[in-house]
Formats: sequence, C-alpha cells, structure tokens
Amino acid sequence: MERIPFGDPNLLLDLVKTEMPFGKYKGRLLCDLPDHYLEFFAREGFPKGKLGMQMATMHEIALNGLRDLLLPLRGKK
Repeated sequence: MERIPFGDPNLLLDLVKTEMPFGKYKGRLLCDLPDHYLEFFAREGFPKGKLGMQMATMHEIALNGLRDLLLPLRGKK
C-alpha cells in the first residue's frame, strides 16, 4: 500500500470531494461511505493506488470515531 505523505494538506480535503468510482456506492463521496463498506475493504483489501490509500485513511478515521474532523472541510469543495 502507498504511504501517506506526512503533512499532505490535501489528504483530508480529498476525502470530502472525491467520489467512489465503482460499486454499490458509486458516486458517493468517500467521506460518506458507510462503515460496513470500509470494513469490507479492510478485510478483503483496498484497491491499489491513491483510491485505496484514501479509503484506508477514511477507514481509520471512521474506526477511531473521527468523522467530525471532516465537517469543516465539507464546505470547501
């Protein structure tokens, strides 16, 4: 899996403006993916590349109950 660039200021912003490109939740923002969907990918494997890194990051945020961190960024799309 790709490493998250330390201090990348766009990492969290990307989660509130990037849409899921495939599957049941195609078109839904990554920050709005349900926990069970992220948990499925955590078990089965995240996609390769940037999308997988973003989904893994969103999974960690959700797992730790930190979704509210993204609320201020939602208005900055």
